[in-house]
Amino acid sequence: MRKCMSRKMLEGPMFAAIRKYFGQLLEVPEAVSPARYRSLRRLMTVLMVAVSVAPLLIMSGFSHVQYMKTLEREMESPLYALARKSQASLELFLGERASTVSLIAHAYSFKDLADEKTLNRIFWALKSEFKGFVDMGLVDVEGRQVDYVGPYKLKGADYAGQPWLREAEIKGRYISNAFLGLRGFPHMVIAVHRLEENGSSWTLRVTIDTSRLEQLVSAVGPEQDTDVFLCDSAGVLQTSSRLYGKALDKLPMQLPPASHETLVRRMTDDKGHTLLVASTMLAGTDLMLLAVKPSVEAFRPWTTLRTELLLVLCGGIAVIVLVSHLLMKHLVGRLQASDERRVAVFAQMEHNQKLSSIGRLAAGVAHEVNNPLAVIYEKAGLALDFLRMSKDCAAYEKHRERILALLESIEGTVERARGITHRLLGFSRRMEANRQSLRLAEVITESSEFLEREAKNRGVQLCLDLPGDLPEIVSDRGQLQQIFLNILGNALDAVSDVEQGGRIEVSCSCPDEASVTVSVKDNGKGMPPDVLKHIFEPFYSTKKDKGTGLGMFITYGIVRRLGGDIAVESEEGRGSLVRITLPLTPPEGAVEV
Repeated sequence: MRKCMSRKMLEGPMFAAIRKYFGQLLEVPEAVSPARYRSLRRLMTVLMVAVSVAPLLIMSGFSHVQYMKTLEREMESPLYALARKSQASLELFLGERASTVSLIAHAYSFKDLADEKTLNRIFWALKSEFKGFVDMGLVDVEGRQVDYVGPYKLKGADYAGQPWLREAEIKGRYISNAFLGLRGFPHMVIAVHRLEENGSSWTLRVTIDTSRLEQLVSAVGPEQDTDVFLCDSAGVLQTSSRLYGKALDKLPMQLPPASHETLVRRMTDDKGHTLLVASTMLAGTDLMLLAVKPSVEAFRPWTTLRTELLLVLCGGIAVIVLVSHLLMKHLVGRLQASDERRVAVFAQMEHNQKLSSIGRLAAGVAHEVNNPLAVIYEKAGLALDFLRMSKDCAAYEKHRERILALLESIEGTVERARGITHRLLGFSRRMEANRQSLRLAEVITESSEFLEREAKNRGVQLCLDLPGDLPEIVSDRGQLQQIFLNILGNALDAVSDVEQGGRIEVSCSCPDEASVTVSVKDNGKGMPPDVLKHIFEPFYSTKKDKGTGLGMFITYGIVRRLGGDIAVESEEGRGSLVRITLPLTPPEGAVEV
């Protein structure tokens, strides 16, 4: 089925038009046209460039895709590693401090921690061991801070209704998002809720300075073009960002989907900048860690390399185009020169064939002209004798009628000789294209008259069947005469050896309203199929002793240039039939030479 579809596509009108166009360009021309060779040169140059450049472009495109994939992996890998390291560092930092605070809350009772000295001793021991703590406070069940250690006067502060306190009471341990609160700077709270055996409950809270988190991220060693920061689920920055502002500023981009798995993806901020973003959630918090790298910076090495590769590619294409142009110019130039030589050679051959045709008809012309000249000589001599014998006016009057008759006979014979020379001159003018309206029957009759004497000498019967109502055609008289002289001459040679008498029949008909057909049939020896298929080839002749092999070749070319067609049917031992079809009006594509 696929083969059938492919065959139908190749046989479609589009492919047929393409094949016709290429066929017209590549066929051997009848005449050299510079525009044709310019078109051929352009076409061959385009094809050569396309064949040469297409694989290069395909390879470049494939290499570009593969390189971009590799480059993305190379860019994603360090960003992924940076996010994983920062995540581990931050989770360790927050986890240690949350666990320490939970241990203290469960190791001491509310009464113990309500003692200012005990709480102060625990806080300073904690602060000396772990960095990042700002203060510590003990909050009772009513939300009032009953004890406090730190640089601020917050003892007795009321935290009832604070989100971090509610979350701690529900979850038991809670790490809050960054907020300003009563301290006036961004900080986080680690709160641990304790329920004692006697049923009383309280909360131990510590404050973490977010700047310590920024120090931990910086310690991981991000590159200068990479930004690492924390934000909450609402897109509020928890730490300062090199690209998007300070803590508690709104992040100007949509957050990636929340996931505890580290993922790297392409994103776009509110300014339209393309980014490579690695994201992950911190365990035990609602915070998201983001590692951001602008694509411009990420792909700067590729941008530089791409510019160089494009220059190399464009240079290579320019060289291919230049070489293709010069090569096609040289090759098509040589082809044009070869065609010019071929056209010149065949023009010379055609000229020689024309001279040969003139030589053929020279015998007939000599006979036709000699007969009138002999009559003229005889009549003129007789009239001269009459004049010499007429010594007086009476004798002149006696022979006056006779002398006038002789002079009229001389005049008629001269007119006959003039007609013969006129036809000869008409034939000789065939070398110049002269399309005119003419009657085909007259041209055939004139051509046959040149061979009539030779046909009688060989005992060949020349029969013409030319209807009087044939329409006029527009063609070249001289070239038509050469066609019929060649064909009739070949037929005359073919029937010369026929024992029962040679016969040549010439007939005309109109198969349609646009053309006329001339048929030349003989009863000669005919031709076998292996000879017939070479009949129009140059230098192929069955007349081994005297033929040049150019007659039918030149005849075929003349017929085609006149917009007609010629076909030969022959059977060995039964004669041949030559059928010439000529248009009443030459088509636009007919070539005049």
